[in-house]
Amino acid sequence: MDNRITMHFRRLPVALLLASAMSTAAELPIKKVVLYKNGVGYFERGAQLAAGETARLEFAADDMNDVLKSLTVTITGPGGVRSVRYDSQEPVERKLEKFPIKLADKAPLASLLDQLKGATLELKRESQPITGVIISARVIPATQQSKESEEVTLLLDSGDIRSFDVAAFQSIRFPDVRLQQQLKDYLGVLTQARSTGKRGVLIESGTEGSRDVKASYMIPTAVWKSSYRLVYPASGEPTIEGWAVVDNTSGDDWNNVSLAVVSGRPISFISELYEPKYVERPHAELPEDRPVGPVLHEAAFAKSAPPPPPAPALAARRGSALGGVIGGIVPAAEVAAPMADMSTVAAQAEAKEAGELFEYHFSQPVTVRKNESAMLPFLQQKLPARKLLIYSNESTVNPTNAVEITNNTGKTLDGGPVTVYDAGSYAGEALTETVKTGDKRLLSYGVDLGARVTTKFESSREVVREIHLRRGVITTRAAIAEKKNYTIKNVDAKAKTLIIEHPARYMYTLLAPAKPSEKTASAYRFEVSVGAAAEQTFVIDEERLLDRTYAVTNVNNDFLATLIQNKNLSAQGRQGLEQIIAKKREIADNDRVIAQAEQDSRELAADQQRVRENINTLSRVPGQQEQVNRYSQQLATIESQLAGLRDKTAEARKRKAALESELNSLIEKLEF
Repeated sequence: MDNRITMHFRRLPVALLLASAMSTAAELPIKKVVLYKNGVGYFERGAQLAAGETARLEFAADDMNDVLKSLTVTITGPGGVRSVRYDSQEPVERKLEKFPIKLADKAPLASLLDQLKGATLELKRESQPITGVIISARVIPATQQSKESEEVTLLLDSGDIRSFDVAAFQSIRFPDVRLQQQLKDYLGVLTQARSTGKRGVLIESGTEGSRDVKASYMIPTAVWKSSYRLVYPASGEPTIEGWAVVDNTSGDDWNNVSLAVVSGRPISFISELYEPKYVERPHAELPEDRPVGPVLHEAAFAKSAPPPPPAPALAARRGSALGGVIGGIVPAAEVAAPMADMSTVAAQAEAKEAGELFEYHFSQPVTVRKNESAMLPFLQQKLPARKLLIYSNESTVNPTNAVEITNNTGKTLDGGPVTVYDAGSYAGEALTETVKTGDKRLLSYGVDLGARVTTKFESSREVVREIHLRRGVITTRAAIAEKKNYTIKNVDAKAKTLIIEHPARYMYTLLAPAKPSEKTASAYRFEVSVGAAAEQTFVIDEERLLDRTYAVTNVNNDFLATLIQNKNLSAQGRQGLEQIIAKKREIADNDRVIAQAEQDSRELAADQQRVRENINTLSRVPGQQEQVNRYSQQLATIESQLAGLRDKTAEARKRKAALESELNSLIEKLEF
């Protein structure tokens, strides 16, 4: 009992110091908020600190990586900031390594007890408690006669070794207070790992006098959203009205803050800076610490010059470090303000370019309570727009009502939904991506039931338009002509302008119309005017070019004859291909001579073998000498014929080599 009290009082001063620091630390209220589209927000806090006063910032544990990456502290006044400190967080795996026990997920009690061999364990039930030293513990698998159980084996004070069913006892405990504390600390580490509490950052000022302190940082925030209303009056240009939807999920109230929203997506990422990092160091030992074995030296067989002396080691460069300072602490005069002054326009939000981004800054302070959202108007002005129809989806016959807007507002229109009102009535909704100033977009917001579009597709057979030959390779360029007819029927009693979006396909060339009104990455746009209650056909001609290559030596004469008949082939090319065909025919005729001679030789060789077998058979029969002589004469005749065929084959092969040489010479010289 005394030991526990002593431990309690040893811990009490630390708790009192932390409580004192938290109670005396000054809060830095939020002064400025800038929301981005990449999931982060810029926050600026500031206040005046008295001499020696400490400011405290609180962040969620998950936000600390971004805070450590972006926090900047700016001071104005005498002295400076002495230090910036924060609550560290050692990885839970590293903390658990310090304990002599390991609690695996869903591990049985026997697993823990077995790790504590040699510890004193007390088992309690209604009878006398049992105390002993743990020898081992195990899980006994279930059988048909019994359920799974856990068993611990103890060395009792009497010297007996006994095993006990853990489930038979009401409770178990470790009398060793230090072991109890180890278990509590181990479980405390696991509890802290699940904690989502706040982490504190303390900014300590100097003691020379009061000074203004400003802290700015980036943390994850909800992405702000844009929504627009495009309102058509009875006549004239429509008005576009933009609203920014912001969500305060930061955990702090935004009271009269300077708020801005930025269109664009700067790169942002998470870098693990909060948890301490450790590196694995190599093991090293002195040579004399290792046992020495026998060494067998090889005999030398040549002498060489002595090696050059080793180069001097490079001196290690020592880098500067700011101990415990986050983002750097510098006087205000040396730090550029994160947000420059804004130009004033007639809208409720000031707009300006911010590098490659565009910023809307609300001219009046904004208040948004934590866990609340707000809609803030940032744009309201006239916008050039043109009503028309768009046909881009062939799965339907009706085009869509659309509006072509040109962004001449001088501002970037962030992407978002657009609700269209026409003559005081709801007309539909559209979706737009971000539109930079000077750019234009088409916005479809409804289906036009007063117009219908049908299509008809026509295609021609492949036609070879160009034939070339160089270095024995024939190149042909063929074309397939395709035609698509768009028939547009307008049943309304007013003229309409239709934009046809025709797919821009790979390897297809547009022939007519020669030039579209616009071209996107995937489509041509053609503008067609359709009269009231009228019907009109719009035709688009395209062709697909196909380039093919062939080796002259690998194609047959029929293919070459087809090329000769093509009217696009030049006279030189036609004459050259005819010579090649003639020479390939000579080679083919000569190949037939060789093949026939080889066939005849095989047949005569078979006859020769048959005659020899007959001679061998008859030679062993008395009175068959005359027949043997006749077979011998046949054998001589066959041998003479075979010799003639061999000469004929050799001559034909020689001629084939000459013809192939002549063909190769023709091919090499021919070019068109």
